[in-house]
Amino acid sequence: MERDQDIYFMQLAIEEAKKAEAIQEVPIGAVIVLNGEVISVAHNLRETEQRSIAHAELLAIDEACKKLGTWRLEDATLYVTLEPCPMCAGGIVLSRVKRVVYGASDPKGGCAGTLMNLLTDERFNHQCEVVAGVLEEECGTLLTNFFRALRKKRKAIKKLEKSKEN
Repeated sequence: MERDQDIYFMQLAIEEAKKAEAIQEVPIGAVIVLNGEVISVAHNLRETEQRSIAHAELLAIDEACKKLGTWRLEDATLYVTLEPCPMCAGGIVLSRVKRVVYGASDPKGGCAGTLMNLLTDERFNHQCEVVAGVLEEECGTLLTNFFRALRKKRKAIKKLEKSKEN
């Protein structure tokens, strides 16, 4: 039952990530659920807003806290398409999210088990339950395709600029 719910809400996070991709943002989506109800959804807006902290997880946390009128999300589950970075892991711990479910692992910045696990570190006053790899392939493919297209675009621009020089 819980696995089915995890898949359902991760699919919502993937749809949110696609909204980011549509506006040339890194396709990461987040959904916060409380008692089976979606409380907030967000996607990366770092490029759009030119704010380094405009990550999907933090935007979703901010929206959920405003909606619920509290900074404590103690019974909430956060679904995110990519393993949280150090900054987002810190925000998750500080807002006391109960459970984090993520899709793709992040070998360059993952702080929910890949590089380190800030979410379960007992030195903090709060730990989260972590579930990794839900719809991992779909989440990973979305990111891989985005960055492949971005590299191709940058290469084409560089080639065009070089041809203008000659």
